[in-house]
Amino acid sequence: MKSLKLLIGILIIITTLSSCVTRNDTNFVVPTEEIVSNYDLWYVDIHRTTGSAEIPYLSNAFTVSFLNGTLYANNNIVDVGRTGNGLGINVGNYRTFDDGVIETSHRRDGNYAFNLVELSNNEIRLDDVDSNVSYFLVGYNRNDFDYDKLFYDNIEFFLQEYIAWERVDAKNGTPNPFDEEHFLQFTPENNTTFLSSHDNLGTNVGSINWDFTGSYRVDDLTGFDDLKFLTLNYDGGDIEEFELTVIDDGTVELFHVATETIYVFSGRGFIQLLKGKNSKASKAPVRNSNRKRTKIKRKKITRKVVSR
Repeated sequence: MKSLKLLIGILIIITTLSSCVTRNDTNFVVPTEEIVSNYDLWYVDIHRTTGSAEIPYLSNAFTVSFLNGTLYANNNIVDVGRTGNGLGINVGNYRTFDDGVIETSHRRDGNYAFNLVELSNNEIRLDDVDSNVSYFLVGYNRNDFDYDKLFYDNIEFFLQEYIAWERVDAKNGTPNPFDEEHFLQFTPENNTTFLSSHDNLGTNVGSINWDFTGSYRVDDLTGFDDLKFLTLNYDGGDIEEFELTVIDDGTVELFHVATETIYVFSGRGFIQLLKGKNSKASKAPVRNSNRKRTKIKRKKITRKVVSR
């Protein structure tokens, strides 16, 4: 009789553990819901994505969160950490199933199902069950999220989140033609196109006449995680080079290498993707279709950084 009770108890335990579970690389069985809800934020490391297909909402999100059946996303870098108390905006729902399957229902992009693979304590991979694509997510809690890494790893997308960048300060250095550049714009087209304008400072962003166009490139600087190297290649042949520093989510500093002039630009006309409630950009234009996060391959360059 005791043996029968013991067998029944073992069967009950096995049945309980098999509900909503996934296997990690060490073959331990872990509840899927416990894994996805264990961290406040999952950073979507778009640069590690593999496969030929695409899940639109994951490609556009910088972070996603899974909380009590609700799916959240930060689709903008600007205001990250503040929107939705850091989680971003409510974009849909999710459910976890047996054998490590998670199903999401996105308000705009529809339904997707993934096999979840736990890679480490704070890294997971989502394999779409219907197409050839896998996304890599890194887990953080809100109080230890690496905001600097988010900005600098995705600097091209951050620059695109304003209609224009207006020069608000210029100091030191020697006079040069770039002194006349009062506005810059970085567009989503191939993440390489920029525009510039000599219009008077204070001009309404909707009225700016863009005088010049060209391509731009952002390179990594060896030994620096909080500094980038920006090159503007004007269609007319001129080239301007800068050390780029992010001051905050609305301000960047451009150190002009040739003249050692420090330019400070402030973002104007925040563009929010898929607006949510209580956003400071509730009346700003919305761009949902033109921008998409893609893998960006940067050159790593070594150069002497000027102290300033």
